[in-house]
Amino acid sequence: MAGVNALAPDVGMVRACSVLRLHRSGVYREDVRRRCLVTPAVVRSLRPVPPLSLSNAERQTLKDVMCSERFGDCAPPTIYATLLDEGVYLASVRTMYRLLEVDAQVRERRNQLTHPVYAKPELLATGPNQVWSWDITKIKGPVKWTNYHLYVILDIFSRYVVGWMIAPRESAQLAEQLIAQTVAKQNVAPGALTLHADRGTSMRSKTVAELLVDLEVTKSHSRPYVSDDNPYSEAHFKTLKYRPDFPQRFGCIEDARAYCQEFFPWYNDKHCHSGVGYMTPAAVHYGQAQVLFELRADTLGTAFMANPKRFKGQCPQPPKLPVTAWINPPKMERPKIKKPPQSSLN
Repeated sequence: MAGVNALAPDVGMVRACSVLRLHRSGVYREDVRRRCLVTPAVVRSLRPVPPLSLSNAERQTLKDVMCSERFGDCAPPTIYATLLDEGVYLASVRTMYRLLEVDAQVRERRNQLTHPVYAKPELLATGPNQVWSWDITKIKGPVKWTNYHLYVILDIFSRYVVGWMIAPRESAQLAEQLIAQTVAKQNVAPGALTLHADRGTSMRSKTVAELLVDLEVTKSHSRPYVSDDNPYSEAHFKTLKYRPDFPQRFGCIEDARAYCQEFFPWYNDKHCHSGVGYMTPAAVHYGQAQVLFELRADTLGTAFMANPKRFKGQCPQPPKLPVTAWINPPKMERPKIKKPPQSSLN
């Protein structure tokens, strides 16, 4: 490398490397490495004291004032303004903050709100009357800003509406009456039912909570601002409000009740629900779905025997019946696959 550096000033780096059969990149890298090794360390000089800074005595005076009993709970802007009103100037607001920061006294002194950790509800139903989901939705009245409240209790396994009510307002007492009447009508055994709802005022009311304790019904609530924790009620309200004959507004509460008296029998007894194998919720709720499933299977078997080529030689099967219904099923952890150790090649 020394020969290249000696020859380069006379003939140039390109010709010198060509004559000595060296790569220029290697020459440049060696030169940089050599300069880094011989470069002396840079010694940083101390920052001079600004000529306009406070003296030590002024700093101590300002610190004593800010930490005094009078201003101990005040922010620097408040201290600054108060002293100015009294005809006293000690330092700027920024200087006050800088002096407090040296002693680690600049922090948030207000009590901050800490949100509790809400557990994700994981509910399983393997049959009717094991898990119910209930919610309240608003339906529009005759004029703007008028609404009626529709209470609906739904069995998540069969999708059967076990109870509903329309009221002019949302009330914990009305919810208590509906839940008590529905539990009695369905003959639910104590300790066998879980009632799930969101975190509305009526759902979390003391009145409803005491009723559930008396009925030995387990209560469950969604996490705040998580609509996915109550999917069955939300989907049911969508089915209701997306009906072609659902009016934009109801003339009075009697009109709303008359509409629901026709909708819920249709939904329970005639609506073929995709979530329960296109059975009606009533058939699944009252144990008639298996008979209908076998009837559908026989019909498809007869059609297959009459013309197997149409089905490509495979007998079709009706949609499967529900076995379980989950609210937030637990995630299955994938087994970790250990990679074989890599063999080193000599």
